[in-house]
Amino acid sequence: MKKHFLFLIVFGLFNTAYSIDSSNLNSGSIVNTWIWEKSVGGVSNPYIATPKTAGFNKKVIFTSNGRVITYKNDVEIRNSSYEIGKGIGFADQTEHELITFEGKTYVIENLDNQNLTIVSNNQDAARSIFKR
Repeated sequence: MKKHFLFLIVFGLFNTAYSIDSSNLNSGSIVNTWIWEKSVGGVSNPYIATPKTAGFNKKVIFTSNGRVITYKNDVEIRNSSYEIGKGIGFADQTEHELITFEGKTYVIENLDNQNLTIVSNNQDAARSIFKR
């Protein structure tokens, strides 16, 4: 009886640890394929661009080894590195998660299982919205 009880405790611990770990991998991770939905210009350059108005589709893939691959109409156009870290946002001078890639730094405004919104960390503050 003690062996069965001990087995259930050990099984429960491993099962709990596995479920916590797997939920963290899928929740709010930048690592994935993101499809561009639209971009909205900042105060000094107001505009709205979508795949329809721009005449092309855009996709970015953030890999787990720190690479970002950009596609335009399913043709790879860039393959570079990216870095994520804490930093000060230009617009509100508070600390945010920042991502730097392709020579620009962005504030990660929204990141969840289905949405990614990044804002240029400069005076223009153009916003790009992506979906999984």
